[in-house]
Amino acid sequence: MKKIVTFGEIMLRLTPPGWKRFSQATNFDVVYGGGESNVAVSLANYGLPVEFVTRLPDNDIGRCAQMELRKRNVGTSDTLFGGDRLGIYFLEIGAVNRGSKVVYDRSHSAFSSIEPGMVDWEKVFQDSQWFHWTGITPAISASAAAVCLEAIQTANRMGVTVSTDLNYRSKLWKWGKPASEVMPALVEGCDVILGNEEDAEKHFGIAPQGVDIHQGESMDSKAYESVCQQLMERFPRAKKVIITLRGSISASHNTWSGILYDGQQFYTAPTYNITHIVDRVGGGDSFMGGLIYGLIQQEDPQYALNFAVAASCLKHTIYGDANLATVAEVEKLLAGDASGRVAR
Repeated sequence: MKKIVTFGEIMLRLTPPGWKRFSQATNFDVVYGGGESNVAVSLANYGLPVEFVTRLPDNDIGRCAQMELRKRNVGTSDTLFGGDRLGIYFLEIGAVNRGSKVVYDRSHSAFSSIEPGMVDWEKVFQDSQWFHWTGITPAISASAAAVCLEAIQTANRMGVTVSTDLNYRSKLWKWGKPASEVMPALVEGCDVILGNEEDAEKHFGIAPQGVDIHQGESMDSKAYESVCQQLMERFPRAKKVIITLRGSISASHNTWSGILYDGQQFYTAPTYNITHIVDRVGGGDSFMGGLIYGLIQQEDPQYALNFAVAASCLKHTIYGDANLATVAEVEKLLAGDASGRVAR
């Protein structure tokens, strides 16, 4: 099987244990993660060949990040080494009515100083079928955005399917241009576009009518059908547009579903009621990993969407950035077994 390539920054995540606040922390749990690396881990966990392209500092911390990827069977042969430091983010995990909080410490990271020409994309995409990136990467720096565009254009020339998760991050777009000026040229080269209930609005001004994402109820899939249609009209190369639907009843209790539009038909996934969230970071990445797996394994959009939603539902029960659920576990949930009984 041809490989899947993802591109982005992996970071050191530092989290106070349990549900402690930053001000209570005397130590931090260590996890390595990032949007595109999380997708790579999901795909490798499903048994697909995947390569993660990034730039790491040539020091012990950068090597630890690389080892974490290798441990999960993610290829790192195209990793660049250079720069001064690995990006860090601090995560305070919320509970009940107190939301989680993220503090970034990623300025001047090794990845932020990546430059066009550093990656031989034609070599990377040899024997590849799919390339995935997220809106986090171009938000990091002007040069990272330029390398991302370089990768997308090369993938387009070589006939590689390109997907994106729009992933708007307001705390990152600080390098001089807003997302609305940078993202359109990148998304124009995408065959599959994923977003959540507010990404399309933040990036392109495309919003559903009469929807309040803070209402704390299940999202109405019908309200987002027009968002899918408008995105496909704006980006005619896209063959599929997908919206994840999260109803945030509290930090610990969410509903979770999604819709997929292929230009002709809308597909709606079942809605899961996730009542005791362990860790919701990486929920969208686990969805994307499940979606790519489903689309590669079967041509049925309904199967791919259902697999993605079920996979990301299970991710909410797993501590850390990446989804470590297996195909068998996802398909068990797909079959309706949500009992959580002990497997003996």
